[in-house]
Amino acid sequence: MKTPAPARACGIVLVLLSLLAVLQTTRAQKNDIDIYSLTVDSKVSSRFAHTVITSRVVNKADTAREATFQMELPKKAFITNFSMIIDGVTYPGNIKQKDAAQEQYSAAVARGESAGLVKATGRKMEQFQVSVNVAPAAKVTFQLVYEELLKRQLGMYELLLKVRPQQLVKHLQMDVHIFEPQGISFLETESTFMTNELEKALTTSVNQTKAHIQFKPTLSQQQSSPEQQDTVVDGNFIIRYDVNRTLSGGSIQIENGYFVHYFAPEDLATIPKNVIFVIDKSGSMSGKKMQQTREALVKILEDLNPTDQFNLISFNGQVTQWKPSLVPASAENVKEAKSYTASIQARGSTNINDAMLMAVELLEKANREELLSSGSVSLIILLTDGDPTAGETNPTEIQKNVQKAIGGQYSLFCLGFGFDVSFAFLEKLALDNGGLARRIYEDSDSALQLQDFYQEVANPLLTAVSFEYPSNTVEEVTQDNFRLLFKGSEMVVAGKLRDHGPDVLSANVRGRLPRQNITFQMESMVAEQQEEFRSPKYIFHGFMERLWAYLTIQQLLEKMVSASDAEKQTLETQALGLSLSYSFVTPLTSMVVTKPEGQEQSQVAEKPVENENENRLRSSLLSSRHHVFRSRGPAIPGPLGMVSSHPWKSGLQASVVYQRPFYLSYDSVGSAESVDVLETNPTTPPPARIQAPTVILPLPGQSVDQLCVDIKHTQEPMNLLSDPDQGLEVTGQYEMNKAQFSWIKVTFQKPQLQVYASPEHVIVTRNQRNSEYKWKETLFSVMPGLKMTMDKEGLLLLSSPDKVTIGLLSWNGPGQGIRLLLRDTDRFSSHVNGTLGQFYQDVLWGPSAADDSERTLRVQGRDHSATRELKLDYQQGDPGKEIPCWCVEL
Repeated sequence: MKTPAPARACGIVLVLLSLLAVLQTTRAQKNDIDIYSLTVDSKVSSRFAHTVITSRVVNKADTAREATFQMELPKKAFITNFSMIIDGVTYPGNIKQKDAAQEQYSAAVARGESAGLVKATGRKMEQFQVSVNVAPAAKVTFQLVYEELLKRQLGMYELLLKVRPQQLVKHLQMDVHIFEPQGISFLETESTFMTNELEKALTTSVNQTKAHIQFKPTLSQQQSSPEQQDTVVDGNFIIRYDVNRTLSGGSIQIENGYFVHYFAPEDLATIPKNVIFVIDKSGSMSGKKMQQTREALVKILEDLNPTDQFNLISFNGQVTQWKPSLVPASAENVKEAKSYTASIQARGSTNINDAMLMAVELLEKANREELLSSGSVSLIILLTDGDPTAGETNPTEIQKNVQKAIGGQYSLFCLGFGFDVSFAFLEKLALDNGGLARRIYEDSDSALQLQDFYQEVANPLLTAVSFEYPSNTVEEVTQDNFRLLFKGSEMVVAGKLRDHGPDVLSANVRGRLPRQNITFQMESMVAEQQEEFRSPKYIFHGFMERLWAYLTIQQLLEKMVSASDAEKQTLETQALGLSLSYSFVTPLTSMVVTKPEGQEQSQVAEKPVENENENRLRSSLLSSRHHVFRSRGPAIPGPLGMVSSHPWKSGLQASVVYQRPFYLSYDSVGSAESVDVLETNPTTPPPARIQAPTVILPLPGQSVDQLCVDIKHTQEPMNLLSDPDQGLEVTGQYEMNKAQFSWIKVTFQKPQLQVYASPEHVIVTRNQRNSEYKWKETLFSVMPGLKMTMDKEGLLLLSSPDKVTIGLLSWNGPGQGIRLLLRDTDRFSSHVNGTLGQFYQDVLWGPSAADDSERTLRVQGRDHSATRELKLDYQQGDPGKEIPCWCVEL
């Protein structure tokens, strides 16, 4: 047995006691500012989300306090309004051209204040924060409004809301209204904070075209426990959905003189592709990055279609190609490529230029030799983690060389691994060549990020897609020509109807299939469409004009990346004009937040850009992955309405944007290494510990209520359970030397879902989208026909009203590892089978021995010896309970 040395443990106790004192002192101050109302109202009208956050606070102290409003919003969203109401006076946020706000911004920086109110905080979110001095008994209302167009990825739209009040709120309410004229095909919700008690406060109603999700917990439901005043409402709330589709020209929707055209036809066959993977193997890729890259490549290679062709290029200072030309994605070639991938080692410098030119030459050679199948799509996928350091190292020259070589024939996708690479360089490289750039975050799920990106481009459906409308009916149309349409995505075109236009808006969508051109024809009744959006109260009226402006600005900003200097100025002028006209905080505008007289001068909110402050974002991402003790001193903000306070003192800086978290490390007070404890009686052997069995099977309706199964003779992956009537399969790999499962995989047919559990994490795959969850992270997900939950004890449950409940447990007791749980096993059909499933067929128990220690059971014609033993029941979690159990070895 090992234990920390007493002196070191004492040091830790002293630190914890100091922390406790700080927390108790500052909590009293924090509660002086009380959030008595926090509401989130999001209206999604035809994919366009308009979200309003309103936080109402009161200062209960007898002296002035500072209130800090902080929340997180999606990176793709544009802030459109912010205001504070203090003593009946409204202090608005004014959106100006960035240059016009620069003087105020610079003055704030010169005063030593954190003038930027919006900062990137993670992969998908930005953080908005503002602070204001509040007099005793005074009330303040904060309101923030932002808008975004939900993008379809891997077959679904996602609305992400961050909810972190960090205190109990008397009136806490979230309402999401969704209206989709095409009809809602499915809707699911996921939360990282939902509990069984909070679930009672969540209601979801869905009909053909509308959905309403409401979350309205009481004070008691928000409490972490009856004895504590802390809230459990802290994390993400996600809504995912899709709409009905047919093999048609899409859906044209019209409102208030503007139209939007959504195009994502169903049932098109996948076009064969020629793909070249260009992999950075320079020294900076060594270690975990290369390991994750190899892991992802193996999965990606397995997902290649038999009609695809592919090749691999790896590069450092030198460039190496796996094969001299492209090869078919046959089982033999894929197997050989996986072996090659496993052998890639990271060392040396980074020659991006020559690697890219070699990739283009491979495609050019195949094209000259007529080895590319007719109508196929050619893609180059570059993965790198750093800037060029060998060969041609000038980024501008590399961009020119690659664009000239590709010549508009192929699409280039660039993946930047981590924050040492210039994302601006990769983004221009990709956009110049008909692709896009994506950052891969250094984390435990980096391999999954790579796989998810590949799935987005794995199935091209159409090439050379163009949208055509009668020129006398529409004007100011957004981008209407696209190089590629991928399965699971969607093309969006918006525009303005001309005055006195026709009663019917017609459209032709043209595209190219492998062996023919195709045209989709579409008509939409203008008056009928206008009426559809006019009456409902649950939508944000006038949204389509703002959708058009939002989409136009996003596309103008994207064009600026690859435009010449002369073109760039024109594009910037257009984007700036729209940003100001529609009050969007974009990279070209700033919002000046005014405050009452006598307080800190105006603050400035600006839209962060992906390639700015990369090191700062990297630091915040890394720190957010740790479990920390935070010293909750005065004015520590908290996302989405968290309000903190400290006594107001004249002349002190009023806003504290960041407070460094306090990390409790054993090393700071003594090493955490364990030392051997001297045995008091070394001659007495310790008693044998009761072990948990491999699996405990509940057996309703049998003479034995449960069976303990130990696996003793297996090496290969096993079919543990399979029930075709339930659409359920459970497989696993059991490691004899460790006496535990190395992984268990649960697969459902309806809904299509796969859950892969290992001792390290849980990976959920839904619609080819991978999500990683750490054990003991709270998870609550409801999808059609299935509920998935995980609690802080590490119990993951997959349940449905008419299915067997499957549980996976991260067990830390004796014989630690992943454990499988089964509930509601009376729902198994007569067709259940598998290593464990066989015990739910016709089982015959023989009589007990005289001492009731042995029995025989016959399963599918085979006899098994069962013995009565004391085992540890893991089904209720740590530390387990000793139970007598009939045990069988397999």
